[in-house]
Amino acid sequence: MWHRSAKALGALWGAFFCSIFSSSALGALPLPLSDPYSVDSLVAPAPNRYWLPREPLPEVSVAGITTVIPPDFAGPLSLAQLTDLALRLNPRTRQVWAQARAEAAALGIERADELPQASVLYSFTRNQTASATSGVLVAAQNRHGPSVSLSYVLFDFGTRANEIEAARFRLLAANLTQNRTLQQIVFEVEQAYYRLMGFEALVRANRESLKNFATSLDATQRRRESGLATVGDVYRAETAVSQARLALQRSEGEYWKLRGLLNVSIGLPVAHELNLQPVSNLPPVREIGQSLESLLKKAKATRPDLVAAQARVQSARATAKAASTAGLPSIDVTATAGRTLYTDDRPGIDTFSLGFNVRIPLFTGFRDTYNLRRAEALEDQAQSVRDQLYTQTELDVWQSYYDLQTAVATIGSTEAQVKSAQQTAQATLARYQAGFGSILDLITAQQDEANARAQRIQSYLDWFTALARLNLSIGVDNILAAAGEQK
Repeated sequence: MWHRSAKALGALWGAFFCSIFSSSALGALPLPLSDPYSVDSLVAPAPNRYWLPREPLPEVSVAGITTVIPPDFAGPLSLAQLTDLALRLNPRTRQVWAQARAEAAALGIERADELPQASVLYSFTRNQTASATSGVLVAAQNRHGPSVSLSYVLFDFGTRANEIEAARFRLLAANLTQNRTLQQIVFEVEQAYYRLMGFEALVRANRESLKNFATSLDATQRRRESGLATVGDVYRAETAVSQARLALQRSEGEYWKLRGLLNVSIGLPVAHELNLQPVSNLPPVREIGQSLESLLKKAKATRPDLVAAQARVQSARATAKAASTAGLPSIDVTATAGRTLYTDDRPGIDTFSLGFNVRIPLFTGFRDTYNLRRAEALEDQAQSVRDQLYTQTELDVWQSYYDLQTAVATIGSTEAQVKSAQQTAQATLARYQAGFGSILDLITAQQDEANARAQRIQSYLDWFTALARLNLSIGVDNILAAAGEQK
């Protein structure tokens, strides 16, 4: 009767707790019971409300960003010095290096299973028991002593070897990712530097154009005073001066924006003042001697991120192999040795054991099945990423190759165009100052000269940028390495 009452009481007590902690009942309980740790108060009260911190926010530390230039980078800096400086200071270099070191440590963790696992234990116990026959308490005993245990997996159908191989390929991918990051930083510095030099030249060209338009305005005003020009001619000349001044202001703004971009690409504060060396001794602007097919083949072999993608495929494949053998038996050996000492007069006892274990997984709740399915899916994902990157590599090489060919062709055209436009503008200005020609012809000739100068600057900028992008697409470091044999 008592047992039935206790069982019924326990059932009622369990039902009471289940009803309290069920999800439907929690919402009806007061806040202290439905949210005992008040975690809802740590987020925004509603989706359309800002989250307001209750404590001071942590201060952002930028210890890795420095404004101190190493002593060996004093004086005007060349492009080679800027790229070297960027490889030292850009935070992304530290990021990918730390990732590679982490993967190297992960490989060491996996390789630890190749060695036996040993541990030392020193224990102290005090126990008191009762006699199984009389129920009389036995005197308390104090035991203490050291012991050493050892275990080692002898055979596991290749699970350990596949996990080590997967870690080794992950390390390879991390190292190649570091190489690719360095190449990208070099490209970003080159691109920002050449754009900066291009806009610096454009600022000089726009200042020269403004000076020419101002000269035209002065000539127009003189002709107006002499009655040889109308007030409309003066207005046209003033409009041309205003447009030239606007173009100068815009180019100056872009120049300073690019100064900040170059600083950030290097790893310096955006407002840091760099002493830059102007572009001189330009490399020969010629067509690439290598064929497009050879460049595509070279990119497949040398581009680090593409090879890293292949390494990730092989790492995922090794992980899948390890997952496929996880449900197979394994054989391991265990050994222990120790000595038990007593605090009374009894002598110590030496103990040891040696055993071989055969572990046969019977049922893991389908964990091994889903681990294998996940590993196979990740292998398929890695293969698709590699295939997509290979297609993108081909497109990058293709586009940059033809951009470079186009830039080579346009440079010669813009050089001839600038020369012709300068001669036309000078002749038109001389005719206008002599009292012949119209102000419209003069302004048109001067605008053609300004446009020709801007196009020439852009054509050189396109060539340098296309060559740097082609190098990046192939996976080479030297700015002229992709040029191959010059024609």
